[in-house]
Amino acid sequence: MSVPEHDRNPPGAAEAASGVATATRGQTSSRRVRFQRWVSLDTTSGVLLLVAAVVAVVWANSPWRDAYESLTAFEFGPESLHLHLSVAEWAADGLLAIFFFIVGVELKQEFVAGSLRDLRLAGVPIVAAVGGMVVPALCFVVVVGTFDSEALRGWAIPTATDIAFALAVLAIFGRGLPLALRTFLLTLAVVDDLLGITVIATFYTETIDFAMFGAAIAVIAVFGVLVRLRRPRWRTPATLVLIALAVVAWALMHASGVHATVAGVLLGFTVPALLIHGESSSRTHQFEVAVRPVSSAVALPIFAFLSAGVAVVGGDSAIVQPVSIGIFLGLVVGKVVGVMGATALMTRFTPLRLPDAVGVRDLLPVGMLTGVGFTVALLISELSFHQGSDDHASAAKVAILVGSVVAAVLGALLLRWDARKVRTPDMNRDDVPDRDFDVIE
Repeated sequence: MSVPEHDRNPPGAAEAASGVATATRGQTSSRRVRFQRWVSLDTTSGVLLLVAAVVAVVWANSPWRDAYESLTAFEFGPESLHLHLSVAEWAADGLLAIFFFIVGVELKQEFVAGSLRDLRLAGVPIVAAVGGMVVPALCFVVVVGTFDSEALRGWAIPTATDIAFALAVLAIFGRGLPLALRTFLLTLAVVDDLLGITVIATFYTETIDFAMFGAAIAVIAVFGVLVRLRRPRWRTPATLVLIALAVVAWALMHASGVHATVAGVLLGFTVPALLIHGESSSRTHQFEVAVRPVSSAVALPIFAFLSAGVAVVGGDSAIVQPVSIGIFLGLVVGKVVGVMGATALMTRFTPLRLPDAVGVRDLLPVGMLTGVGFTVALLISELSFHQGSDDHASAAKVAILVGSVVAAVLGALLLRWDARKVRTPDMNRDDVPDRDFDVIE
């Protein structure tokens, strides 16, 4: 006997089912948003990087080290497009471009609407960033040039600062210190990255195919036009077009001979930082929110895993050599001396002052944190010394890892020391009582 239609579908059943489906989708969306926010946290990003690096080092020094080397050296990709690369090269040239896109977006935001817009506020961290690059490079040149002048091509390795790691240490151990200190460190690190990108594009590009380079710039220009269209929504055909253009620009930049990560920065520069089309948040903010989880949870950890695995046990190359000593001194000593020295000169001989509530003593832990090189330092080391074909490659990577860890530990200890000391009413000594009482929580 058949069941009547009204019994099989009682009144309100369809509406109830629809409501359950909507609630389920809402819960899934909420979980996804919470996960994206968690992955984007400074602390989370730093921990993921550290875990990936530790796993790589342990594997590379285990009885299964040959498997790790085979994995990083495995090559694939179309040779005709100059993209037949090893897995490690795909990570350094491809995945790291995602990170540099975020850097480009941050730079655009800071230059147009952020802390770099006003030279009076940005002057000190900009000069501090320059000092934090020049002095470590000099440390490397003095040590290496004295004993091993052939390795001078690695001079830029200790000049880099890892934003994710440095901010993670500050977020964990800097509680109670002025929030302006984070802004100072972020500004310094962003400028440091900009200078680092300039160094990579200028000093680590041997030959340039100007036809390919011009084509890459043209595609980036088209990307810049389309990214300003009214209300581009994620997971739509318009977004797929932008992703396709970004990939094409990256491939052309790689084929030109200029390091492909430069394409990521230039693409980030094209994103508008001011409100357009009546939107409530800037496009730079929207793109950062959308792409940062991919950078933090995928691109950076994979790059760290494939780059940090240096064999210390049973390695053929000497780990302690002028290159490793120069990099270690540059990161642990040169960075803090450069940052504090440049800041002291600026505040002593110019009208520029530190941000409200930030004192000179606060720059000691900040300067130490800039010695956490890691990501960009590993990239520059690979550009300077080709792994497997250069005796300096392993020594450079070990020095980067050890120097970064030492700088992070010393920075953490100095942050707690600084937080426990009594603060004066005029920390930046501008003869105006501090009014910024926000602290890192």
